[in-house]
Amino acid sequence: QVQLVDSGGGLVQAGGSLRLSCEASGRTRYAMGWVRQAPGKEREVVAAISWSGTYYADSVKGRFTVSRDNAKNTVYLQMNSLKPDDTAVYSCAARPPFLGLTITPSAYDSWGQGTQVTVSS
Repeated sequence: QVQLVDSGGGLVQAGGSLRLSCEASGRTRYAMGWVRQAPGKEREVVAAISWSGTYYADSVKGRFTVSRDNAKNTVYLQMNSLKPDDTAVYSCAARPPFLGLTITPSAYDSWGQGTQVTVSS
């Protein structure tokens, strides 16, 4: 497993932007996902990145961008045009690179501690 530290959440007004960061220990280029969970809702993979490409949930497509800086072992989630429905705890997650990206939260085996994103209307 890899150690993950995510950060960057906060309170923002609707239409605003935030950038989340997830720093991973080690140099292995894991397949990474950003997973959110809102109160009373199931976990949802909103974006993922691996050697094979990227994935975005329909709910965030065109607004969120996932990227990685391999020199810094860091993955980012740039969130623009935020909506109140984006309010959730966001966590980064990792799985071995040979497995590729996945949209199934339980398929990730390493997790960051989570960061709260709150979007006010």
